Amino acid sequence: MIDLKVLRDNPELARASQRSRGADPAVVDAIVQADAANREALVAFETARAEQKAFGKQVAAAKGEDKKALVAQAQTLAAQVKQAGAAADQTAETLKTALLKLPNLVEEGAPQGGEDDYVVLREVGTPRDFAAEGFTPKPHEELGEALKLFDTQRGAKVSGARFYYLTGAGARLELALLTHAIGLASDLGFTPMVTPTLVKPEVMQGTGFLGEHNDEVYYLPADDLYLTGTSEVALAGFHLNEILDLGQGPLRYAGWSACYRREAGSYGKDTKGIFRVHQFHKVEMFAYTRQEDAHQEHLRLLGFEEQMLAAMELPYRVIDVAAGDLGTSAARKYDCEAWIPTQGKYREMTSTSNCTTFQARRLNIRERTEDGSTRPVATLNGTFATTRWIVALLENHQQADGSVWVPPVLRPGLGGLEYITPAAQG
Repeated sequence: MIDLKVLRDNPELARASQRSRGADPAVVDAIVQADAANREALVAFETARAEQKAFGKQVAAAKGEDKKALVAQAQTLAAQVKQAGAAADQTAETLKTALLKLPNLVEEGAPQGGEDDYVVLREVGTPRDFAAEGFTPKPHEELGEALKLFDTQRGAKVSGARFYYLTGAGARLELALLTHAIGLASDLGFTPMVTPTLVKPEVMQGTGFLGEHNDEVYYLPADDLYLTGTSEVALAGFHLNEILDLGQGPLRYAGWSACYRREAGSYGKDTKGIFRVHQFHKVEMFAYTRQEDAHQEHLRLLGFEEQMLAAMELPYRVIDVAAGDLGTSAARKYDCEAWIPTQGKYREMTSTSNCTTFQARRLNIRERTEDGSTRPVATLNGTFATTRWIVALLENHQQADGSVWVPPVLRPGLGGLEYITPAAQG
C-alpha cells in the first residue's frame, strides 16, 4: 500500500510509475478521487457529531416542554450523525479498495518495459564448452531419471502433472543444498526459521500475492487459508501489527519451507523434469529495515545470493528486472540466472526484491523513531536456494560418463560423494 500523503502531494509520481509498468495510470486518479470523497465525508461526520454534542448540552439544561422538543431534535441529529458515519465508513472502504489496486511505486533507475526489457548487469563465470570436451550434454530430466534422482512419472501418477518424487541421492542433494543455504544464512546473521505454509487471507493480501496473481495461489475455502508459494509470506506476517526495534540494525530471517504454486499461466512451458513444478522447497531471506537503509540492504541480499551461486560453481548472470515484470509488491528487483547448457540460455535461480514500505503498510508493521512516533519499516526478500537449483547443478556439472560432479560444499550432505553415479544411490 502506498503512502496517501505521497499520492496527495505528487500523484504524477504514481502515474509515471504505472506507465513504466505498462499499467493503467487511471488507478491513481481513482485513488485521489476516493481520498477526496473520504476526507469530505469525514469532515461532514465530525461536523455533525460536534453539532450533536453541543446540542446535547442544551437538552441537558432544558426543562419541561422545551426539553421534549429538544429531545426530538436530538434524535433527528443522532440519525444524521449515524448516517454521516456510515457514509464515512463507506468512502473509507472505497478508498481502501482503490489503494489495494495500486502496485508499489517503481524505484528510480529501474528499467522500463515488460518481461523482455531487463538489463544485464554482469555475467559471472564461463559456461563449459561441451563440444571441446567431446560430448553432448544431456538435459536435467534425462540425467535425473538415469541416476534415479527423481521420478516424475510416479509423481504424476500420484498427484498429477508437475509433481515428482526426489529419490536417493536426489533427495540428499536437495537437503544438502538447503542445509548449506541455512548454514550460510546463519553465518551471515540471519535467524533460521521453518515457517508455516498455510496463512490467513490478510497475510496473503498484505504481502501482495492476491489480486492479479490470485490464480497462481492454492486456496482452501473450508479453512479460509492459503498455501504459500514462498516463505516470504509467513516471514512478512511474523511481525504483523507490531512495532519493531531496529536500533541494532535490520532484522533478518531465513525461512525454509515447502512452496506451492498453481503455475496457472505456464501451460506448455517447461513441462519436462523439475524446473517448473507445483511443489518445491526453498530457503528465503527476509529483512526488515529502516526506510533509508532499504537500498543498501537490497544490494546486500543480492551479494549473498551471488555468494551462494559461487559456492555451487555455476556460471550465472545478474539482471535488473524491468518495471512491468516486478509484480505487485516490488519497487526494484534483481534476478540471478544460471546458465542451462541444453537450453542455451540463462534461467532464473534467485530473485531479490525491495518492497520498500508497501507490505509493511498493509501489515501494520512499524518502528519507533527517536521522537517517539512510529513509521512503517521497509521489507526485502531474496531467494537463497531452491529445488530448481538441482536443474542447474545437474546440467552444468555432468560428465561424459553420465555421472555428475558434486561441488565440495555439498559433499558432506551426500556422505562425501565427489560424483553421483548410478552406483551412488541410497
